[in-house]
Amino acid sequence: MHKMVDDAYYKQLHELQAVDFVLVELNLYLDTHPMDANAIQQYNQYAELRMRIAHQFESQYGPLMNFGHSFSSVPWAWNDTPWPWQV
Repeated sequence: MHKMVDDAYYKQLHELQAVDFVLVELNLYLDTHPMDANAIQQYNQYAELRMRIAHQFESQYGPLMNFGHSFSSVPWAWNDTPWPWQV
């Protein structure tokens, strides 16, 4: 069953995707500059921000990732759509 989502769903998902993009770029940079303390600090700050955003998103809209990376409510939340990769 496909449930309707509000504008806040898309806003939070977009914010999460933007933070994920920053983390990927910092990860790639740190692969070649592993001693850059400033970049490591930025990476850690964005990793913490991602955890907060993901927790907030999941508490409102359900799990983002499966296989033990996200918790589920009762009833099992994985059959609720749209899934984040479908929007």
